[in-house]
Amino acid sequence: MERLGRRSTVKPGKAPDEPIDPYLPRHGNRGYRVSRYDLALVYKVHSNRLAGTASITATTTDVRSRFTLDLAQAMQVSKVSVNGRRSAKFTHRGGQLTITPAQKIPAGGILAVTVQYAGNPQPIASMWGDVGWEELTEGSLVASQPNGAASWFPCNDHPSCKASYRISITTDSPYHAVANGKLVSRQTKASQTTWVYEQTEPMASYLATVQIGPYVRRRVDGGRVPMYALHPTDLRTRFDHDFGRQPRMMAVFEELFGPYPFADYSVVITGDDLEIPIEAQRMSIFGANHCDGRRGSERLVAHELAHQWFGNSLTVGMWKDIWLHEGFACYAEWLWSENSGGPDADTHALEAHRELRCKPQDIVLGDPGPQLMFDDRIYKRGALTLHTLRQTIGDDAFFDLLRKWTVKYRHSTVSTEQFTSLAAHFSDKPLHSLWVAWLTDTALPAL
Repeated sequence: MERLGRRSTVKPGKAPDEPIDPYLPRHGNRGYRVSRYDLALVYKVHSNRLAGTASITATTTDVRSRFTLDLAQAMQVSKVSVNGRRSAKFTHRGGQLTITPAQKIPAGGILAVTVQYAGNPQPIASMWGDVGWEELTEGSLVASQPNGAASWFPCNDHPSCKASYRISITTDSPYHAVANGKLVSRQTKASQTTWVYEQTEPMASYLATVQIGPYVRRRVDGGRVPMYALHPTDLRTRFDHDFGRQPRMMAVFEELFGPYPFADYSVVITGDDLEIPIEAQRMSIFGANHCDGRRGSERLVAHELAHQWFGNSLTVGMWKDIWLHEGFACYAEWLWSENSGGPDADTHALEAHRELRCKPQDIVLGDPGPQLMFDDRIYKRGALTLHTLRQTIGDDAFFDLLRKWTVKYRHSTVSTEQFTSLAAHFSDKPLHSLWVAWLTDTALPAL
């Protein structure tokens, strides 16, 4: 793309279309900021056929002749309009939908794009495995972290671009469809049902989700925060046991992290086994294997719930800061154990430290590189960083810091620098050496 015109927010010497994030150089786009996605989807389960109309509302940040959205090649685009005009030209190559409006739009102008598309959605291959829309034995799921959102809708696929969403899903009536946000309408006509969800809090594209399956939905006892379960009928008894302590978990986390940042929380249990649980905004998705009747996955239940604060409400602006998601969620596992009759965080920290000593010391927690961003060492070393900070400044200051962190940056993007700067206000001693040792150096510090 070429920068045109005199008015521009692109800094001198900086290419107008250099990657937003070196970790995902082919995802995320400059030139506009999305404020709203309105997705109208029709999905046929047995043929895995998805047809969609995406209405995207954005504001331009500089003057340019064309704009780009991320959209996988499995989706074929039939029509594009810009600001109500269908005269916009478009090309769709290499997972990029490039749109040329009939007239240039000034910086700060409205960019309202409507895209009609259809295809057989499939996961996007990445160095971290397949991500995005996947078929189940009965139904489908979405697991988009970090770059799978483009597998099912056109978007600016980067976590720094958070927007509100309205998601409408029309699918075969025997199936239950769930998406992020509040269910605002449900209408059955002939053999199909249309479900409409409204997600008002800003959300990163990788956290947007659609889950379709033969689920029953019911409210479970959740105390102050409404909690819902969606699962096949035959998993009800095991769910009630395995997730039975989740309301208490929510109460503990609200005490430690501050108020839950959304209106409710749902857990989906698929009929299929899943390798790992899936994080989505206001929702977590587990496989049938995580519902074993023995609470064998309770640490993962805690991990995914904690992501509602650390990852969903507070979302990294750059993937290099992924420890702010995974290190915090891993430490939440230890905190739940400590507050539910299990081993305390000290015990977990010593065990994790022993494990890490036996592994290569070649990772930089504060900037691990794309290949290692989901390495288990990020999770454990991130949790150990927080535990060391807790030991350094004391429990009262540490949990005051966490609560301030979640309130100050609620529904925003965050960085490591913002966290370390905030932490300085809760310590009566310099923390620079702590951050260097844990976030910058590769050698594992002693506990």
